Order: sequence, then structure tokens, then C-alpha cells
Amino acid sequence: MFVFALAVVFKLCSIQFIEGDLYRELAEKRTVKHFDIEPNRGNVYSVDGSLLATSIPKYDIRIDAIQAKQTVFDDYLPALADSLSAYKGKSASYYKDILRKARAKKNRYFLLARNISYSEYLRMRNFPLLNKGAIGGGLIVEQTTRREHPMGEIAARSIGYERIDENNYATRVGIDGAFGEKYLQGKKGKRLKQKIGNGQWKPIADFDQVEPKDGYDVYTTIDVNVQDIAHHSLLGQLEKYEAEHGCVVVMDVKTGEIRAISNLAKTSKGTYYEKLNYAVGESHEPGSTFKTIAMMAALEDKVIDTSTVIDTKNGRKMFYGRPINDSGKGHGKISAAKALEVSSNIGLATIVNDHYSKKPEKFLDRLSKWKLDQPLGVSIIGEGQPDIPRPGAENWSRNALPSMAYGYNLTMTPLQTLAFYNAIANDGELIKPRFIRAVKSFDKNIETFKKEVLVDKLCSDKTLNEIKDILKNIVIRGTGSRMYSETFSMAGKTGTARTDYANYEEWKKDKKYISSFAGYFPADNPKYSCIVVIHKPSTQVGYYGADVSGPVFKRIAQKIYTDTPLIDEVNKLDFDNILVEQDFENYFTNANNYKALMPSVVGMPAMDAIALLENLQVKVKVKLNGSGIIKTQSIIKHQKLKPNQTIILDAS
Repeated sequence: MFVFALAVVFKLCSIQFIEGDLYRELAEKRTVKHFDIEPNRGNVYSVDGSLLATSIPKYDIRIDAIQAKQTVFDDYLPALADSLSAYKGKSASYYKDILRKARAKKNRYFLLARNISYSEYLRMRNFPLLNKGAIGGGLIVEQTTRREHPMGEIAARSIGYERIDENNYATRVGIDGAFGEKYLQGKKGKRLKQKIGNGQWKPIADFDQVEPKDGYDVYTTIDVNVQDIAHHSLLGQLEKYEAEHGCVVVMDVKTGEIRAISNLAKTSKGTYYEKLNYAVGESHEPGSTFKTIAMMAALEDKVIDTSTVIDTKNGRKMFYGRPINDSGKGHGKISAAKALEVSSNIGLATIVNDHYSKKPEKFLDRLSKWKLDQPLGVSIIGEGQPDIPRPGAENWSRNALPSMAYGYNLTMTPLQTLAFYNAIANDGELIKPRFIRAVKSFDKNIETFKKEVLVDKLCSDKTLNEIKDILKNIVIRGTGSRMYSETFSMAGKTGTARTDYANYEEWKKDKKYISSFAGYFPADNPKYSCIVVIHKPSTQVGYYGADVSGPVFKRIAQKIYTDTPLIDEVNKLDFDNILVEQDFENYFTNANNYKALMPSVVGMPAMDAIALLENLQVKVKVKLNGSGIIKTQSIIKHQKLKPNQTIILDAS
């Protein structure tokens, strides 16, 4: 027993003095720990400063029920219960009871309020006992943040989000995701907490050991008014045609700034929501909107001109054993310009096949020079990869080239197609589409983003002007003629492409199309370019690009015209206006003839009448009833006026 006692004493001394520091460190690690404090994520703003995404702080308020001395707890309990009763609605006696039970059970983490706003937090921390803080009153405050989009579902996918799971795997979507890590996230803070049992941790003090640093604010190029117009225009058409999904993008021609982007998909319930960013990420066969590019290449290579005659037969022509068809009964012999206006598949296939079949690299190199085989490199993560095959590729055949001429056997995203049409509107300058304008910390600029030119000049001015004329005529008299309006001008190209047609027999039983329209407005001196793409509209309602996507384009253009003030340039200021001249002569004659006599002011504008009467030789008082044109006067014409006499004028 004596030896055993000596062993125990030796072990105790060893733990206390030799291994003491180690065990004290282990104990502290298990009971005291630094926790990360998430910073406030930066806000995302529209181009006019409207809030698109923000982090809202939320607070949980708890109390360490045994922190305060018994006398302090007893003294402040009634007042605290009254405050909680006024705030939460239950009786004061209820709160007295639960707080006493919490103290009796030695609850050091008792919840008083969850997920409250900042203003409610300020109110609660001033309640009796809680206003003594963590040490004196046992107050425990835990802050979290929640990301909110004030515009709701409008552009939600493009504004995006950043989510990091328990394995530190990040999902980054849209603007919020693209710029989250670099700008929006901020830096985490540190707070020391003590373990109080049952897996719960309580802050040791009511301040942070390392304060978090909030993220920077990102100012986008989105215009909330244009975004609202684009969203609802697209939504209405998707609902009308019961389409699977669709997208619309509006872009500023000169700067490449994206003013609006909307992506909507159909749910199982028949409603629509922002599911995926189709405009940026979905590559598909563009169909007839690519015909403009094929025509432009042929014109620039000077293998044709706009008056070159193309024989489109009777609407059906064989290419390497495979037929290519036009809608309707065909167009016969037409000019190259007319072939694009009426969107002839045969016409464009004939042009490209006749002049490039022996040397397809010439056509493909032209597309490559225009960077159509490369992604745009936009800031939003997940841009789709264009696919323009070359000889030797798996999807290359003798039919590849004529198919590409009218938008098949190649894929592009809607944004990549729009960038090319925007370049046509921008006198041949190809610009990278831009979603962000600046990064700021309050009013201080951290970084600004400017126009990035991808190709200085796509083609000659001659080719450019010819293409612009054709695109304008497409809306006036071509496939887009139903979009024509006398009040404002538009230019662009319709597109209708088959989709999911790998099994042609199955496709014939359930035909599916992609309807599109790409262009710009006004047709002369364009301000905006726009693309609308709608997937799988109901063929029972309609599927042609001019019917399905065209009206969305027109509605957006129309609404922007309506909401944007127009400025007319005045070339000549010294013009003659007979009515104005007559009014002035009457006023001047009366002013000179009636120095002390009452003139007739009936029929004169009220302001002219007052000015005339107040400048007579006799000082009179003028009282005006109403406004507009003088109908009656209280003193008749030619009557002599007396000083300080009151003249009453009635106007309407």
C-alpha cells in the first residue's frame, strides 16, 4: 500500500510539474477555441446604383443564465421579462418562469430570439440585464448573414451566388460567383469561444479578437429598367408558346456592356424560373442567324456580290446525295441579297458550296479570323465552347460545309452570336461582352473595367454596308416583315432550327425547333443589340423565329424607345413662325396704343395680359382667376383707368 501510495504521488507530481504544460494546453484547446466570423459579403449593384444582391445580417440572441450574480439576476428579472413580453407578445410571468428554470438548470446558452434583424438586435441588447453585456449580464450575440436579391427572380441566375459546402467545395454561379473569391468575399474575423458542454460554445467576450473585413461592392452593367422589360417580354412569349426554355440578352453597341440578360426554364407545374444561364453556357446549332455570317464571309472574300444570281430551284436541291429544302415552294432564281432576305437554305448552301468546297479552309479561316471558333472569355464562369469543325474532325463530311452555311453542323452560344451582330452594328469592331463596370469600397474605386476589343475591324466598309442594308430589309420586306414598324427602325435576322433530330423518324412524330432573332436597333446609328432564343415552342401554336422570338425583340426595342427620351437636334434657331409673329404684333400694338385706357385682353394668354396691364402708364392691380387664355375682363375696353384700380381677369 505504501509503495502504491508513492506511485500515485509520483504520478501526480509528474502530471503537475513535468507534463503540466502539455495537459493545460490540451485542456485549453478542448475548452477554448477560435471560431471564424464570416465577413459581410459585398453588394452587387446595377449600372444606375440599384441594389441587385446584398448580405443581410441576422442575429441570434442568447443568455448565459448563471453569468450574472444572483442579486443582479433577481433585481433585473422583472424588467427583462416585461421587455421580452412587449417584444414577443407572451406574458411577463411566462418569461420570468422560463428564465428562472434556465438558471436553475445552469443553462449557459439559453435562446431568447432567433434570426432577428439589426434594428431588433439593437433593441434587445438594451433590455434590462442584457444591457450589462457578456460579463455582467450574460448576453450572447451570434451573427449570420443571408444573401438576398431585391429584384427577386429577375436575372437571379446572372446575378448568381457562391456556395461553399462542408468539404470546402465551391459552387460559383453568375456575377456573384465569378467575382466572389476576388472581391465580394472579404476576409474572415476571429472570435474566442469557450465550450460549455453538450457541444455548445459561448463567446468569452462581447467583442471580436480579429474583426472581419467586409467584401468590396461590385457595380454591374445591368440596367434594371431594361432588365425588367427583357424579363417580362421573354416570360410572356414563353408562356404563350409553352416553350421549354429561352433567353434574351440586350447589349450596348458601343461599349459591349450587357444591359439585360434573362434565362427562363419551364417547371413541371408550367411556371418559369431562372434555372440555368443559357445565354452564356448553352451551345447549340444557331440555324438561320448564322446565314448572315456565311454571307458576310462570301462578300468579304469577293466570291460573290449582292446581285449574284442564285438558283434555288423549286425549294429542293440535292447536295452530295442529301436534299436541302426551303420553306414553301421555293424562290427560283434570286439575287444573293434576296437569298438572305428570304432566308433561303438552298441559296446560302449554294453560295458556300460553289465557292469553298474545293478549299474549305478558306471559309473556315475567315470564321477563325473573326474568332467564332473561340469562347469570348467573359467573366461569368461556365461559358459554352463553340464548335466549328474542320476537315478530319469526327463531324466533318462533304455535307458539312453546305450545312454550316445555314447554321447546322456547328454550335455557338447565344452570347457569341450576339457579339458578332453587335460588331456589325458597331461598324465592324468586335467587343467582348462585359457584365461588370467597377469594383468599389464605398466611394473609392478599387478596380475599373473598360471596353476590350477582340477584333478591330471584321471586314471592309463596303461589305459592312451591304450586310447592314440586307439586315434592315429583312425587317422591312423579308422574313421579319411582321416585326416592321413605321415608328422606329430595327435590323436583324430570324432563325428557325431543328433540334433533337438525330433520329429523324422520331423527330417527325414530335417536331422540336429553336426559334431565334438576332439584331440591333435603331437600324441607323444603333444603340442596342439584342438576341432572343426560345427552345422547343409548341408547334401547335407556332415555331418560326419571326413569330416566336421576333415579337420579344420588337417589344424590347419598342419599350426602350418609349422609355428613353429622344433628343432632336435644332439646326436653325432664327426661324419664322407666323402665329408667334402675329401675337407679338398684337401685344406691341396694345402696349403702345393704350397708355391710360383699358385695353382688350380677351383671347390673350394670361401671362401676356398681366405683363401688358402692369406696364401701362397708370399703376393698376391685376387679379387673375384661373389660368390659360383670358375669357373676360372686369373693365371694358377703352375705359379710362384710375391709379391703384383693380382689374379682375378670368381665364380658363
